[in-house]
Amino acid sequence: MKKTINTKKMVLLGLLTAVLLLMAYTPLGYLNIGPLAITFNVIPVAIAAITLGPVGGAAMGAVFGLTSFLQCIGVGGTSTMGAILFEINPFLAFVQRFIPRLLDGLLLGFIFKGFKKVTNTHISCFVTGFCSAFLNTLFFMTALVVLFGNTEYMQNLIGGKNIIIFICSFVGINAVFEMIASTIITGAVGTALYKAKL
Repeated sequence: MKKTINTKKMVLLGLLTAVLLLMAYTPLGYLNIGPLAITFNVIPVAIAAITLGPVGGAAMGAVFGLTSFLQCIGVGGTSTMGAILFEINPFLAFVQRFIPRLLDGLLLGFIFKGFKKVTNTHISCFVTGFCSAFLNTLFFMTALVVLFGNTEYMQNLIGGKNIIIFICSFVGINAVFEMIASTIITGAVGTALYKAKL
C-alpha cells in the first residue's frame, strides 16, 4: 500500500513538473509586460504543495526557480531584467530567481496543511492559490531590492521613490492579476485533485 502511494506521488510530481516546464518554455507560463512578466507558473507549484505537501511544493518551486534563472541567460525565453541582473552578478541573480520560488513552494505546503485543520479543503485550496502568487511576488521583490537595491540599474528604476511605493507601482496590476488567476485556478484544480485522492 505504501509503495502504491509513493508511486502515485512520484507520478503526480512528474506530471506537474512536465506541466511547469511546458508553461515555462512556451507562452502559456508568462505574459510579458515591460520589464516584468505576469507568471502563471506559480499554479503548478501551489497544486504540488496541496497534493504532495511541503516537500512536493519545494521541489516544484525549485523547478520554477531554475527555469526562471535560465531565462537570465536566454534558455527558454529571455527575461530583460534577469539578463541585466545576471550581467551585474550571476550568483546573486541565481539567488534572487531561485530561492524565492523554493521558499514559496515549501511554505505553501504548510499553509495548505494549516488551513486544512481549521477549514474545509475547498477554502484551503483557494487560500493556497492566493498565497502562491502573493508570496512569490513578495519574496521575488524583496530579494530584488535587498540583493540589487544599491546597483545603478535598480536606482534608476526606483528613481528616488519610497521603496514601498516603488514595489507597489512596479508590480501593480501584474501582481493583482497573478493573484486572481492563481486563486481561481488553484482552488478549482486543487479541490478536484484532493477529492480524487491524488
